[in-house]
Amino acid sequence: MVIIVVLFLISTYLITFNLAKMSDPYIKEVLSLQGNVSRGYEIFQINCAACHGQFADGIVGPSLEDVSHRKSRISLIEQVISGKTPPMPKFQPDPQAMADLLVYLENLSKN
Repeated sequence: MVIIVVLFLISTYLITFNLAKMSDPYIKEVLSLQGNVSRGYEIFQINCAACHGQFADGIVGPSLEDVSHRKSRISLIEQVISGKTPPMPKFQPDPQAMADLLVYLENLSKN
């Protein structure tokens, strides 16, 4: 019974936490836009490839292959804009550019 209560509390916390993030105007706008994979690739090459590799397979930064299977859309957006994981810089592209980058990241997969 204790395990069930703990699991319930954890799931309630996670749901509440994600709902609070969804109220962020920037995240809300990004999620409302349709991204373009080609533009996302260009944004990635300009801003991310130096650390994550030209093919997102990792250099200084980790590999981003299958990253959308490890992180939610909200977590991916926050990772990009927060700067909370040095040496990754804080980067806040305009909402359309972030939507483009997001759809590119979601299409990365291991070959």
